Amino acid sequence: MSLTEARFHDLVDATQQAVEDIFDDSDLDLDLENSAGVLTVRFESGTQLIFSRQEPLRQLWLAARSGGFHFDYDQASQRWMCDSSDEQLGEMLARITLEQSGVDLEFEEL
Repeated sequence: MSLTEARFHDLVDATQQAVEDIFDDSDLDLDLENSAGVLTVRFESGTQLIFSRQEPLRQLWLAARSGGFHFDYDQASQRWMCDSSDEQLGEMLARITLEQSGVDLEFEEL
């Protein structure tokens, strides 16, 4: 079953809010900007993470220093899964955040 437009937007909004909350609660020196459905995380090192929604494809996209990744929502696990590696969004975010900031954060709820 594919996601309805409303459900897709609700899921992306909740995911972006959870990401913001995790970064807000961390001790990292970073800037967060959420504008027009795009969440940008700027690390002290100058690197960024950019989350954007791709409505026609019902995907959440993540741009990072290591590349661009596309996530589909898996109804069974209720998680965003990378369409090329089957890695969960939370696992990938933990790895990428460590690579880009040197800080190990937990994104288990994603």
